[in-house]
Amino acid sequence: MNSGYPTNLTDNQWQILQKILEPTPRKRKYSLRDIVDCILYINKTGCQWRMTPKDFPPYNLVFYYFTKWKREGVFEDIMDTLREKLRVSLGRDESPSLGIIDSRSAKTTQHVDKERGVDGNKKVKGRKNQVVVDTLGLPMAVSVHEANIHDSKGAESALSKIAYKFPRLKKIIADGGYRGDELKEKVRRTLGCKLEIVLRPDESPKKFNVIPLRWIVERSFAWLYNFRRIALYYEFYSDSSEAMIQIAFAKIMLNKLSN
Repeated sequence: MNSGYPTNLTDNQWQILQKILEPTPRKRKYSLRDIVDCILYINKTGCQWRMTPKDFPPYNLVFYYFTKWKREGVFEDIMDTLREKLRVSLGRDESPSLGIIDSRSAKTTQHVDKERGVDGNKKVKGRKNQVVVDTLGLPMAVSVHEANIHDSKGAESALSKIAYKFPRLKKIIADGGYRGDELKEKVRRTLGCKLEIVLRPDESPKKFNVIPLRWIVERSFAWLYNFRRIALYYEFYSDSSEAMIQIAFAKIMLNKLSN
């Protein structure tokens, strides 16, 4: 058992995750709870795998489980399960009727694969993540790709992940970067809902404007900035960066469920 790090799961939080990760508990040399705590520690602090504290399980074992759960879609399943639980606890239907999509570009380190590029608009060389959230700011889908891919194209990878998952979904709100008849038609055809573009008022650029509903996804990005591992893309593969964002969202929702 590791020391009481602030990132560790509480007993109630582990009970929620255990039903997903280990429905039938069995005796292990290293508990899955300690392995999850180590992943959460890395995600929050930005610590290198090899430099995790010695009271956690061996880093190579933790990395094995991280890779295994990433490939099996376990982190996405956890994110979806927690979103449903949190929505229901707040008196909402577990399936949202409205989604909001936006993107964020961040720099990568030099130790990543070829999947990176330059976001010419924000002057950032790295990767871009697309996030779809509900009206509570809870994640519906996460996708990571090269920063040079335009939002109207990059959105397809995130939107494809919500196909057939949300039967009540009627509309997705986006900013001007997602304009285009092709994307609107794909959303209509594959998701059966409407893509609505919400633009900023034609006012002075020096004046801050709160855009209806779009501020919600901006707040979700602000939540993610509290996790150092995803403030900068350290992961070699983009799907690992995607998993780290899913893990951060999962911890945010676990904390909300515990309040």
